[in-house]
Amino acid sequence: MLISSIFSLMFLFIAFTADARQYASIIVDETNGSILHAENPDMRTYPASLAKIMTLYLVFEQLRNGQLGLNQRLEVSARAANRPPSRLGLKRGQKIRVKDAINALITKSANDVATVVAEAISGTEKRFAILMTKRARELGMSATTFKNASGLPHRRQVTTARDMARLSISIWRNFPKYFSLFSQKTFKFGRRKFRNHNNLLRRYKGTNGIKTGFINSSGYNLAVSVQRDGRRLVGVIFGGKTTARRDNKMIRLLGRTVKMMSRHDQMVKRNALALSNAQFRANQRVRFPTLLSEQSKSSEKSWGIQIGAFMTFSQASRAGTRAMQVFTSLAKTPLVVEKIFRANKTLYRTRFLGMSKDRALDICQILIRERTSCELVKNE
Repeated sequence: MLISSIFSLMFLFIAFTADARQYASIIVDETNGSILHAENPDMRTYPASLAKIMTLYLVFEQLRNGQLGLNQRLEVSARAANRPPSRLGLKRGQKIRVKDAINALITKSANDVATVVAEAISGTEKRFAILMTKRARELGMSATTFKNASGLPHRRQVTTARDMARLSISIWRNFPKYFSLFSQKTFKFGRRKFRNHNNLLRRYKGTNGIKTGFINSSGYNLAVSVQRDGRRLVGVIFGGKTTARRDNKMIRLLGRTVKMMSRHDQMVKRNALALSNAQFRANQRVRFPTLLSEQSKSSEKSWGIQIGAFMTFSQASRAGTRAMQVFTSLAKTPLVVEKIFRANKTLYRTRFLGMSKDRALDICQILIRERTSCELVKNE
C-alpha cells in the first residue's frame, strides 16, 4: 500500500510535464447574465478540484430526489482509500455520512471522499465521470469533459472559465438549500478540524462560496460567489501562480467590477430622472423585437456592438457608461469588457452583446450620430 501511495504521489508531479498554467478569468453578474470582465474565458484548461463542484451538484441532485440521505453512511473502497492527497484519510471498509462527505469536499477538497460518493452514486468513478459530463452538457458547459470526480490530473479532463462560471451559477440557482454549505469556514471530522481553502470567505466582504483547486498543470484555480448591493457576482480564475497571487487578483477584479457597477447604477438613475419626452419618443422609433420573440428566436440574438478598444479597464468601462448615456436602453443589454492582446499590446474592448442584427444596426446608427464609436460584431 505504501508503494502504491508513493506511486500516486509521483504521478501527480509527473503526469503533465508541460506546465501550461495559462491564465483565464471571468466575472459574471448572475442577476442579468452580463459578463463584466473576461480574459481568455474560453481557453481550455484543467479544472483541478473545481471538478468537485459538479460532484457536489450530483450529490445535491441525489438528495433532492430522495436517492441519498444526509445521514446515510457510504462505504469506503480500497480504491477510494488510496487516492492521492488532498484527502480525509479514510480507511478501506470505513463508512462516512453523506453530510460529512459534502463538508469534506467543500472545505478539505478530499479526493478520497470524491471517489466514495462517485462509487455510491454510479458504481464506479468512471461511470460517474460520464454522468458528470452529461450533466455539464445539459447545463450548457459545451467545452467541459470530466474524467474523474476529484479533478486529479487527466489530460482529457478539461474545462473553461466560462463553463465553470455557468456551473457555479447553476448550483446556486438549482440548490439554494445546500449552497449555503459553501460558506462554512471550518469543518470538524472526528478530532480533526479543517479550514476551508477558500480564503475570500475571510478576506472579501460578501463572499458566500464557492471552491478552490490546484494541480501542477492548471495552477491555482478559484471560483467565488459574492453578494453585493442586491447583486450576485460569480468570478472564476484559472492559472494563478500562487494561492496569494490568485486571491489578490480576484479581489482586485471584484473591486473594480463593483465600482463599475456602482457608476452604471448611478448613471441609470440619473438618466431615468432626466429623460425627456422627446428622447423617449426618439428611442421608441427604434425597431425592438418583443422580449417573447427574442426568446423564441435565440439565433436572432447572436449580434452585438463594439464601441472601442482601450488601453485600460477604466477607460473601457467609462466608454460603456458613455454609450449608455447616449442610448439608455443599453443598460438592459449584457456588457462585456474583455481583455485582449493585439500586436504585443494589451487592450480592453467594450461590447454590448445579445441583440438581433437589426437592433444592433439601429443602435450603432444612433451612437455614431452622437459621435460615439460603434461597429457591428458577431457574438463569439
